[in-house]
Amino acid sequence: MSVSDLTSKPPPDPTLSTRPNEAAAKSAREGALGRFCHRYALIFAWAATIVLFGFLEPGSFLQLQNFTSMFNSQAVLVVLTCSLVLTLTSSEYDLSAASVLSLSAMVVAVLNAQHQVPVGWAILVALAAGLLVGTVNSVLIVVIGIESIIATLGMGSLISGITLWISGSNMISGISNTLVTLVIVPRLFGISLGFVYAVAIAAALWYFLTYTPFGRQLLFVGRGRRVARLSGLPVGRLRFGAMVGGSFLAAVAGVLYAGTSASADPNSGDSFMLPAFAAAFLGSTSIVPGRFNAWGSFAAVYFLVTGIYGLSLMGIQVFVQNLFYGGALIIAVGLSILVRRSETREPDIAKEGN
Repeated sequence: MSVSDLTSKPPPDPTLSTRPNEAAAKSAREGALGRFCHRYALIFAWAATIVLFGFLEPGSFLQLQNFTSMFNSQAVLVVLTCSLVLTLTSSEYDLSAASVLSLSAMVVAVLNAQHQVPVGWAILVALAAGLLVGTVNSVLIVVIGIESIIATLGMGSLISGITLWISGSNMISGISNTLVTLVIVPRLFGISLGFVYAVAIAAALWYFLTYTPFGRQLLFVGRGRRVARLSGLPVGRLRFGAMVGGSFLAAVAGVLYAGTSASADPNSGDSFMLPAFAAAFLGSTSIVPGRFNAWGSFAAVYFLVTGIYGLSLMGIQVFVQNLFYGGALIIAVGLSILVRRSETREPDIAKEGN
Protein backbone atom coordinates (compact mmCIF):
# COMPACT_ATOMS: atom_id res chain seq x y z
CA MET A 1 0.00 0.00 0.00
CA SER A 2 1.44 3.37 -0.98
CA VAL A 3 1.77 6.43 1.22
CA SER A 4 -0.67 8.30 -1.03
CA ASP A 5 -3.34 5.69 -0.30
CA LEU A 6 -2.90 6.15 3.46
CA THR A 7 -3.03 9.94 3.34
CA SER A 8 -5.87 10.28 0.86
CA LYS A 9 -9.23 11.41 2.27
CA PRO A 10 -12.52 9.68 1.51
CA PRO A 11 -14.97 11.58 -0.72
CA PRO A 12 -17.41 13.75 1.22
CA ASP A 13 -20.86 12.41 1.90
CA PRO A 14 -23.34 14.57 -0.11
CA THR A 15 -26.06 14.02 2.49
CA LEU A 16 -23.90 15.63 5.18
CA SER A 17 -23.27 18.77 3.09
CA THR A 18 -26.99 19.37 2.53
CA ARG A 19 -28.01 19.05 6.18
CA PRO A 20 -26.70 22.46 7.30
CA ASN A 21 -28.49 24.12 4.39
CA GLU A 22 -31.74 22.35 5.24
CA ALA A 23 -31.41 23.33 8.90
CA ALA A 24 -30.73 26.95 7.96
CA ALA A 25 -33.73 27.01 5.61
CA LYS A 26 -35.97 25.49 8.27
CA SER A 27 -34.75 28.00 10.84
CA ALA A 28 -35.40 30.85 8.40
CA ARG A 29 -38.95 29.60 7.73
CA GLU A 30 -39.67 29.29 11.43
CA GLY A 31 -38.23 32.74 12.05
CA ALA A 32 -40.35 34.27 9.28
CA LEU A 33 -43.47 32.56 10.65
CA GLY A 34 -42.69 33.79 14.15
CA ARG A 35 -42.21 37.35 12.94
CA PHE A 36 -45.46 37.19 10.97
CA CYS A 37 -47.41 35.94 14.00
CA HIS A 38 -45.74 38.55 16.19
CA ARG A 39 -46.54 41.35 13.78
CA TYR A 40 -50.20 40.47 13.31
CA ALA A 41 -50.99 38.98 16.73
CA LEU A 42 -53.30 41.90 17.56
CA ILE A 43 -55.26 41.36 14.34
CA PHE A 44 -55.64 37.69 15.20
CA ALA A 45 -56.75 38.63 18.73
CA TRP A 46 -59.32 41.04 17.28
CA ALA A 47 -60.67 38.32 14.99
CA ALA A 48 -60.76 35.86 17.90
CA THR A 49 -62.71 38.39 19.97
CA ILE A 50 -65.28 38.73 17.20
CA VAL A 51 -65.59 34.95 16.96
CA LEU A 52 -65.93 34.63 20.75
CA PHE A 53 -68.71 37.18 21.14
CA GLY A 54 -70.34 35.90 17.97
CA PHE A 55 -70.52 32.48 19.63
CA LEU A 56 -71.73 33.85 22.97
CA GLU A 57 -74.24 36.33 21.51
CA PRO A 58 -75.02 35.02 18.00
CA GLY A 59 -78.36 36.76 17.72
CA SER A 60 -77.23 40.25 18.63
CA PHE A 61 -73.49 40.61 18.05
CA LEU A 62 -73.00 39.43 14.46
CA GLN A 63 -75.11 42.14 12.88
CA LEU A 64 -73.86 44.48 10.15
CA GLN A 65 -75.26 47.55 11.90
CA ASN A 66 -73.28 46.71 15.02
CA PHE A 67 -70.00 46.80 13.14
CA THR A 68 -70.85 49.94 11.20
CA SER A 69 -71.84 51.57 14.48
CA MET A 70 -68.51 50.61 16.05
CA PHE A 71 -66.54 51.87 13.04
CA ASN A 72 -68.42 55.17 12.86
CA SER A 73 -68.50 55.91 16.58
CA GLN A 74 -64.74 55.52 17.11
CA ALA A 75 -63.51 57.89 14.41
CA VAL A 76 -62.81 60.57 17.01
CA LEU A 77 -60.81 58.13 19.15
CA VAL A 78 -58.78 56.98 16.13
CA VAL A 79 -57.75 60.55 15.29
CA LEU A 80 -56.90 61.38 18.91
CA THR A 81 -54.82 58.19 19.11
CA CYS A 82 -52.98 59.24 15.95
CA SER A 83 -52.10 62.53 17.65
CA LEU A 84 -50.58 60.58 20.54
CA VAL A 85 -48.71 58.29 18.14
CA LEU A 86 -47.01 61.32 16.61
CA THR A 87 -45.86 62.76 19.94
CA LEU A 88 -44.95 59.39 21.47
CA THR A 89 -42.78 58.65 18.44
CA SER A 90 -40.58 61.55 19.55
CA SER A 91 -40.63 60.17 23.15
CA GLU A 92 -42.87 62.99 24.37
CA TYR A 93 -46.08 62.54 26.37
CA ASP A 94 -48.92 64.90 25.51
CA LEU A 95 -51.38 64.80 28.41
CA SER A 96 -53.15 67.88 27.07
CA ALA A 97 -54.45 66.18 23.90
CA ALA A 98 -57.88 65.38 25.36
CA SER A 99 -58.23 68.94 26.63
CA VAL A 100 -57.38 70.25 23.16
CA LEU A 101 -60.16 68.03 21.79
CA SER A 102 -62.65 69.60 24.22
CA LEU A 103 -61.44 73.12 23.45
CA SER A 104 -61.63 72.60 19.68
CA ALA A 105 -65.16 71.22 19.84
CA MET A 106 -66.24 74.04 22.16
CA VAL A 107 -64.75 76.73 19.92
CA VAL A 108 -66.78 75.39 16.99
CA ALA A 109 -69.94 75.30 19.12
CA VAL A 110 -69.52 78.77 20.63
CA LEU A 111 -68.68 80.48 17.35
CA ASN A 112 -71.19 78.66 15.17
CA ALA A 113 -74.15 77.99 17.48
CA GLN A 114 -73.98 81.08 19.69
CA HIS A 115 -72.41 83.75 17.47
CA GLN A 116 -73.61 82.47 14.06
CA VAL A 117 -70.12 82.40 12.60
CA PRO A 118 -70.08 80.22 9.44
CA VAL A 119 -69.06 76.71 10.36
CA GLY A 120 -66.07 76.76 8.01
CA TRP A 121 -64.54 79.76 9.77
CA ALA A 122 -65.35 78.24 13.15
CA ILE A 123 -63.45 75.08 12.18
CA LEU A 124 -60.44 77.13 11.09
CA VAL A 125 -60.38 78.98 14.41
CA ALA A 126 -60.63 75.66 16.29
CA LEU A 127 -57.70 74.21 14.33
CA ALA A 128 -55.71 77.40 14.90
CA ALA A 129 -56.35 77.02 18.63
CA GLY A 130 -54.86 73.52 18.45
CA LEU A 131 -51.78 74.86 16.68
CA LEU A 132 -51.42 77.58 19.32
CA VAL A 133 -51.57 75.06 22.17
CA GLY A 134 -49.04 72.86 20.41
CA THR A 135 -46.70 75.81 19.94
CA VAL A 136 -46.91 76.78 23.62
CA ASN A 137 -46.29 73.16 24.65
CA SER A 138 -43.28 73.01 22.36
CA VAL A 139 -41.79 76.18 23.79
CA LEU A 140 -42.22 74.90 27.34
CA ILE A 141 -40.74 71.48 26.53
CA VAL A 142 -38.11 72.13 23.86
CA VAL A 143 -37.00 75.71 24.53
CA ILE A 144 -37.37 75.99 28.31
CA GLY A 145 -36.72 72.32 29.02
CA ILE A 146 -39.72 71.31 31.14
CA GLU A 147 -40.51 67.60 31.09
CA SER A 148 -43.34 66.87 28.68
CA ILE A 149 -45.49 65.12 31.30
CA ILE A 150 -45.35 68.13 33.64
CA ALA A 151 -45.78 70.76 30.91
CA THR A 152 -48.70 69.09 29.16
CA LEU A 153 -50.40 68.14 32.42
CA GLY A 154 -50.40 71.77 33.49
CA MET A 155 -51.40 72.93 30.01
CA GLY A 156 -54.27 70.43 29.96
CA SER A 157 -55.61 71.81 33.23
CA LEU A 158 -55.27 75.37 31.91
CA ILE A 159 -57.11 74.51 28.71
CA SER A 160 -59.88 72.80 30.66
CA GLY A 161 -60.37 76.02 32.63
CA ILE A 162 -60.52 78.07 29.43
CA THR A 163 -63.05 75.65 27.95
CA LEU A 164 -65.27 75.90 31.05
CA TRP A 165 -64.94 79.69 30.91
CA ILE A 166 -65.97 80.19 27.28
CA SER A 167 -68.83 77.70 27.61
CA GLY A 168 -70.13 78.91 30.96
CA SER A 169 -69.64 75.31 32.17
CA ASN A 170 -72.56 74.25 29.98
CA MET A 171 -73.03 71.94 27.04
CA ILE A 172 -73.68 73.90 23.84
CA SER A 173 -75.77 72.39 21.05
CA GLY A 174 -77.13 73.63 17.74
CA ILE A 175 -74.02 73.23 15.58
CA SER A 176 -74.70 73.60 11.85
CA ASN A 177 -76.11 70.55 10.09
CA THR A 178 -73.49 71.07 7.40
CA LEU A 179 -70.81 69.76 9.73
CA VAL A 180 -73.06 66.97 10.97
CA THR A 181 -73.72 65.88 7.40
CA LEU A 182 -70.00 65.86 6.61
CA VAL A 183 -69.25 63.64 9.60
CA ILE A 184 -72.01 61.22 10.61
CA VAL A 185 -74.40 60.82 7.68
CA PRO A 186 -74.11 57.16 6.57
CA ARG A 187 -72.71 56.52 3.10
CA LEU A 188 -71.75 53.23 1.48
CA PHE A 189 -72.76 50.18 3.61
CA GLY A 190 -73.66 52.53 6.46
CA ILE A 191 -70.10 53.84 6.83
CA SER A 192 -69.95 57.56 7.61
CA LEU A 193 -67.47 60.08 6.30
CA GLY A 194 -66.09 60.47 9.81
CA PHE A 195 -64.67 56.95 9.61
CA VAL A 196 -63.26 57.72 6.15
CA TYR A 197 -61.51 60.80 7.55
CA ALA A 198 -60.05 58.69 10.38
CA VAL A 199 -58.71 56.09 7.93
CA ALA A 200 -57.25 58.84 5.73
CA ILE A 201 -55.49 60.45 8.70
CA ALA A 202 -54.11 57.10 9.85
CA ALA A 203 -52.85 56.39 6.30
CA ALA A 204 -51.27 59.85 6.05
CA LEU A 205 -49.53 59.40 9.41
CA TRP A 206 -48.26 55.95 8.36
CA TYR A 207 -46.86 57.37 5.12
CA PHE A 208 -45.31 60.33 6.95
CA LEU A 209 -43.50 58.21 9.54
CA THR A 210 -42.46 55.52 7.06
CA TYR A 211 -41.47 57.30 3.86
CA THR A 212 -40.73 60.96 4.50
CA PRO A 213 -37.31 62.24 5.68
CA PHE A 214 -38.88 64.18 8.55
CA GLY A 215 -40.78 61.12 9.73
CA ARG A 216 -37.74 58.84 9.55
CA GLN A 217 -35.68 61.39 11.45
CA LEU A 218 -38.40 61.63 14.08
CA LEU A 219 -38.25 57.86 14.58
CA PHE A 220 -34.50 58.15 15.07
CA VAL A 221 -34.99 60.92 17.64
CA GLY A 222 -37.46 58.75 19.53
CA ARG A 223 -34.90 55.94 19.70
CA GLY A 224 -32.26 58.14 21.28
CA ARG A 225 -31.96 61.92 21.30
CA ARG A 226 -28.26 61.98 22.13
CA VAL A 227 -27.32 59.68 19.26
CA ALA A 228 -29.61 61.61 16.90
CA ARG A 229 -27.99 64.90 17.94
CA LEU A 230 -24.52 63.49 17.42
CA SER A 231 -25.65 62.35 13.97
CA GLY A 232 -26.43 65.93 13.05
CA LEU A 233 -30.22 65.79 13.21
CA PRO A 234 -32.14 68.93 14.29
CA VAL A 235 -33.55 67.23 17.40
CA GLY A 236 -35.13 70.36 18.83
CA ARG A 237 -36.98 71.24 15.65
CA LEU A 238 -38.17 67.66 15.19
CA ARG A 239 -39.57 67.52 18.72
CA PHE A 240 -41.13 70.97 18.25
CA GLY A 241 -42.85 69.86 15.05
CA ALA A 242 -44.10 66.62 16.62
CA MET A 243 -45.76 68.46 19.50
CA VAL A 244 -47.39 71.02 17.20
CA GLY A 245 -48.57 68.31 14.80
CA GLY A 246 -49.96 66.18 17.61
CA SER A 247 -51.93 69.10 19.03
CA PHE A 248 -53.26 69.91 15.56
CA LEU A 249 -54.54 66.33 15.17
CA ALA A 250 -56.18 66.55 18.60
CA ALA A 251 -57.98 69.68 17.38
CA VAL A 252 -59.12 67.78 14.28
CA ALA A 253 -60.52 65.12 16.62
CA GLY A 254 -62.43 67.88 18.41
CA VAL A 255 -63.96 69.09 15.15
CA LEU A 256 -65.04 65.52 14.37
CA TYR A 257 -66.54 65.24 17.84
CA ALA A 258 -68.53 68.44 17.30
CA GLY A 259 -69.86 67.06 14.03
CA THR A 260 -70.64 63.66 15.56
CA SER A 261 -72.73 64.98 18.43
CA ALA A 262 -73.84 68.34 16.93
CA SER A 263 -72.83 69.79 20.28
CA ALA A 264 -69.86 70.31 22.59
CA ASP A 265 -69.36 69.35 26.22
CA PRO A 266 -66.61 71.11 28.21
CA ASN A 267 -65.60 67.72 29.63
CA SER A 268 -65.98 65.72 26.44
CA GLY A 269 -62.30 64.89 26.06
CA ASP A 270 -61.95 63.22 29.45
CA SER A 271 -63.56 59.97 28.30
CA PHE A 272 -61.12 59.67 25.37
CA MET A 273 -57.80 60.06 27.19
CA LEU A 274 -57.41 56.60 28.72
CA PRO A 275 -58.61 54.65 25.63
CA ALA A 276 -56.33 56.70 23.37
CA PHE A 277 -53.20 55.97 25.40
CA ALA A 278 -54.18 52.30 25.75
CA ALA A 279 -54.62 52.02 21.97
CA ALA A 280 -51.36 53.84 21.21
CA PHE A 281 -49.28 51.59 23.45
CA LEU A 282 -51.10 48.40 22.48
CA GLY A 283 -50.67 49.34 18.82
CA SER A 284 -46.91 49.59 19.29
CA THR A 285 -46.82 45.81 19.81
CA SER A 286 -48.38 45.09 16.41
CA ILE A 287 -47.84 45.69 12.67
CA VAL A 288 -44.45 47.33 13.38
CA PRO A 289 -43.56 45.83 16.78
CA GLY A 290 -41.51 48.06 19.03
CA ARG A 291 -42.57 51.26 17.30
CA PHE A 292 -45.60 53.52 17.75
CA ASN A 293 -47.43 53.23 14.44
CA ALA A 294 -50.71 54.33 12.95
CA TRP A 295 -52.11 51.01 11.72
CA GLY A 296 -51.26 49.14 14.90
CA SER A 297 -53.05 51.81 16.92
CA PHE A 298 -55.98 51.73 14.49
CA ALA A 299 -56.36 47.98 15.05
CA ALA A 300 -55.95 48.44 18.81
CA VAL A 301 -58.80 50.97 18.94
CA TYR A 302 -61.26 48.57 17.35
CA PHE A 303 -59.95 45.55 19.26
CA LEU A 304 -60.64 47.35 22.55
CA VAL A 305 -63.99 48.71 21.39
CA THR A 306 -65.08 45.27 20.20
CA GLY A 307 -64.35 43.87 23.64
CA ILE A 308 -66.30 46.67 25.36
CA TYR A 309 -69.24 46.31 22.97
CA GLY A 310 -69.38 42.54 23.38
CA LEU A 311 -69.31 42.81 27.17
CA SER A 312 -72.10 45.39 27.10
CA LEU A 313 -74.27 43.06 25.01
CA MET A 314 -73.75 40.39 27.66
CA GLY A 315 -75.17 42.75 30.28
CA ILE A 316 -71.90 43.68 31.96
CA GLN A 317 -72.22 46.90 33.96
CA VAL A 318 -70.80 50.18 32.73
CA PHE A 319 -67.95 50.36 35.26
CA VAL A 320 -66.34 47.39 33.50
CA GLN A 321 -65.38 49.77 30.68
CA ASN A 322 -63.00 51.63 32.99
CA LEU A 323 -61.62 48.33 34.30
CA PHE A 324 -61.15 47.09 30.74
CA TYR A 325 -59.39 50.22 29.48
CA GLY A 326 -57.30 50.59 32.63
CA GLY A 327 -56.16 46.99 32.51
CA ALA A 328 -55.54 47.26 28.78
CA LEU A 329 -53.31 50.31 29.32
CA ILE A 330 -51.21 48.56 31.97
CA ILE A 331 -50.84 45.43 29.84
CA ALA A 332 -50.15 47.46 26.70
CA VAL A 333 -47.39 49.50 28.32
CA GLY A 334 -45.80 46.33 29.69
CA LEU A 335 -45.97 44.59 26.33
CA SER A 336 -44.60 47.68 24.58
CA ILE A 337 -41.57 47.76 26.86
CA LEU A 338 -40.92 44.04 26.39
CA VAL A 339 -41.24 44.29 22.61
CA ARG A 340 -38.88 47.26 22.46
CA ARG A 341 -36.33 45.39 24.51
CA SER A 342 -36.53 42.33 22.28
CA GLU A 343 -36.29 44.47 19.14
CA THR A 344 -33.13 46.16 20.41
CA ARG A 345 -31.57 42.85 21.49
CA GLU A 346 -32.09 41.07 18.16
CA PRO A 347 -29.46 43.07 16.20
CA ASP A 348 -26.90 42.48 18.98
CA ILE A 349 -27.58 38.75 18.98
CA ALA A 350 -27.26 38.66 15.20
CA LYS A 351 -23.90 40.42 15.41
CA GLU A 352 -22.66 37.93 18.01
CA GLY A 353 -23.75 35.05 15.82
CA ASN A 354 -21.87 36.48 12.88
